[in-house]
Amino acid sequence: MFKVTGIDHIVLRTSKLEQMLHFYRGILGCEIERETPANTGLIQLRAGSALIDIVTVDSKLGRMGGGPPTNKDNNLDHFCLQLKSISEEAIKQHLESHGIEAGSFSERYGAQGFGQSIYIQDPEGNTVELRSEQ
Repeated sequence: MFKVTGIDHIVLRTSKLEQMLHFYRGILGCEIERETPANTGLIQLRAGSALIDIVTVDSKLGRMGGGPPTNKDNNLDHFCLQLKSISEEAIKQHLESHGIEAGSFSERYGAQGFGQSIYIQDPEGNTVELRSEQ
C-alpha cells in the first residue's frame, strides 16, 4: 500500500490563456516556473509546493482533451498525487491487486522537478497521475 502526501499538480485546459494567466499570476500571485515550446501549449505556475499547469486547448497537449471547456464541459485534464517514496514496481503491484489497469511509467515534470509517473483512471474516468517522492 502507498501513502498520498499531497497534490503535486493539476492540469487545466483553456481557450482564454491571457485571462487565466492574469487570474493566477496577477490576482493570486502564482509565478511562471516553466514554459514548454509554443506548439506544446504548456505553462506551469508555482502554487506553493504544487504546480498549476495551464494548457491551451488548440495546442498539441490541449487537443488530446477534446473541445474547449464550456459551462457544461469541464476543463480539468488531470491531477497528480504525490506519494510517499515507494518503488514503481510496488505501485504497479498495488494497483493491479485492486484490478486497476496500470500502464508504464514515463518521465514527466512535476512540482518536485522531473520524475517517473504513471496515469490511471478513477471510476468516473478522471485521469489521475501518481508519482513517488524523489
